[in-house]
Amino acid sequence: MDLSVIVPLLNEAESLPELAAWIKRVMQENSYTYEIIFVDDGSTDGSWDVIRSLKDGDAAVRGISFRRNYGKSAALYEGFAAAQGEVVITMDADLQDSPEEIPGLVKMIKEEGYDLVSGWKQKRKDNALTKNIPSKLYNWAARRVTGIRLHDMNCGLKAYRADVVKSIEVYGEMHRYIPYLAKNAGFGKIGEMPVHHQKRKYGVSKFGMDRFVNGLLDLMSLSFLSKWGKKPMHFFGTSGILMFLAGFVMTVWIIVRKLVYQAQGLRFRAVTDQPLFYLALVALILGVMLFLAGFVGELISRSSASRNDYNIKERI
Repeated sequence: MDLSVIVPLLNEAESLPELAAWIKRVMQENSYTYEIIFVDDGSTDGSWDVIRSLKDGDAAVRGISFRRNYGKSAALYEGFAAAQGEVVITMDADLQDSPEEIPGLVKMIKEEGYDLVSGWKQKRKDNALTKNIPSKLYNWAARRVTGIRLHDMNCGLKAYRADVVKSIEVYGEMHRYIPYLAKNAGFGKIGEMPVHHQKRKYGVSKFGMDRFVNGLLDLMSLSFLSKWGKKPMHFFGTSGILMFLAGFVMTVWIIVRKLVYQAQGLRFRAVTDQPLFYLALVALILGVMLFLAGFVGELISRSSASRNDYNIKERI
């Protein structure tokens, strides 16, 4: 099979028939063998009934329905697991992503050798204050942290080689950082393609401003886990030792200074009257706590069932 088109959705019943017909037309025009996998993330508007009717009229349509809303990452995870195509396409169900872009994305995967290609919505049809400006700031921060030069990392329209989606685990709200997950899994050829973005035709957006705060927190978590996930002691232990040494040096300085002043008959303050003493005490306590956090993290990491999971490119 050439392509698997994965469409995660939540309450998009009105747009699904039009989207399915549009995808089908593009597939037929380019002679692709394909499947369309709709993943219903706990819709309450009858979206699953629409998917059932689409399935009855087209064997290429498949569906997965969650009992409740779990989020886009969960929907993509199940879609990736079910995909059978050589190239996997993901797109949103709101008709803002155009299926006409699929042949260009597939070409970059098959002919130009990319592992992953992300769409780039150069001219967004969204509200500038609530969507465009925050998106630019988010993508700037993501480029700085991940080192991946994508203008629109969170674009729902993406293409992947099949082994990419089978090698990564999307969880929580990490769908925003799939290119970074792919990079950490060893898939380094990541590109982007300008795509046409359309105004929403039906319904309303399911994402609020909180996604930008959550996105920043997820980026920090992912960056930490990619570097220190299998060796937490290296981070916490080093930080703890440095903090403890700083507190120890301050403590020694306070004591030596007092003894020198006392030996010379000079006036001196009690150790507990000096602000530096309390800073030293805090540093010592934090140092011990950070070291213990690293030790506990190392125990958890060593006992993890995935401690020796590695992405192997090839065996001969």
